[in-house]
Amino acid sequence: MASIRPRVRIPGPIKYTSWTPEAGEVASYLDRLIARDVVRIVFFVPGDNFDIAAGVSHALDSYLRAVDGCPSALSEYTCCYWESSKLDDRGWELIRATLNPGERRYADDYTHDEAFYPLKEGADPYFGIYGEQDSGFSFTYHARIPWRETPPNSVSVIRATLPTEYVEERGADFVRELALNMASRLPFASGHAGLALDVAYDSLDRLDTLRPIIFRHPGFDIRDAGIRDEIGTRVDGVHWMNFLGQPVLGELGGAAGLRARLKSPSTNVQELDSERVLVSLGPEPEAGDLAHDQHLPAYRELARVLEPSLEPFPWGYLRDQGKAADEEEWRRWWRRFLD
Repeated sequence: MASIRPRVRIPGPIKYTSWTPEAGEVASYLDRLIARDVVRIVFFVPGDNFDIAAGVSHALDSYLRAVDGCPSALSEYTCCYWESSKLDDRGWELIRATLNPGERRYADDYTHDEAFYPLKEGADPYFGIYGEQDSGFSFTYHARIPWRETPPNSVSVIRATLPTEYVEERGADFVRELALNMASRLPFASGHAGLALDVAYDSLDRLDTLRPIIFRHPGFDIRDAGIRDEIGTRVDGVHWMNFLGQPVLGELGGAAGLRARLKSPSTNVQELDSERVLVSLGPEPEAGDLAHDQHLPAYRELARVLEPSLEPFPWGYLRDQGKAADEEEWRRWWRRFLD
């Protein structure tokens, strides 16, 4: 696999603020990167933990095999309402318990005390596994809350990252096989894999820092994936690998319809089964470089085909926060493959 350029390492420190009645607002600083490049794999699954936990467990095992032998990949964890801690036997116990729900329970049925108890017996199941600071390794899962009447756009989110240098050592096929293995038992509505920037919170407040990168190199994704995004069955953009399920695939005419409309010689449409496909844009992920006329035409072609199915611009609230200029720039970035 060719070396991915540019290599993105934007140094900190990162400023955080906290507030207490005694001291008021207090600023503190963390010596970590503001942003770094990663390869990110994401799946959006319209299912509750009780129904998809086995598939998520398989995806996690696939990731663990991929990072086996890399000591910096597994360092800390969070699980439900437990604080971030060193990943130890207790951490694995909590994570595996999250992926082994004993019975189906709906959030509607929880008592007030149950709903706020830290373990919550699966009412709001999530966990995260993280590598050493700034390593680029992570695996997170956040299941949608199981209501008896599920909100129409609510989905569970599985997200994994790998440092680009780790991927370069093993090649693009390594990522492809990992993403396919993770996807194999997930009833996803959509998903993707490709280059992304892992940015310290809040990424939308870091436009001045990110602007030189994201507007020159369109292959880097900046849109993070979270359960509160409520993406539903829409698609959150165009990436190197694009997993499409129902109903979007049916709206596009299935695999045959996609092949008829996608003419780029670097594009491949692979049927995973009758309900799902993978659209790959070239043999490996690309950052692109508009300064050197690397416009990623295959990405632009797919974006035009997917436009009716794409997630609407998600950050319109910036204007309400008095950040109309930022909102316009983020909107321009959001449509970088369409305009």
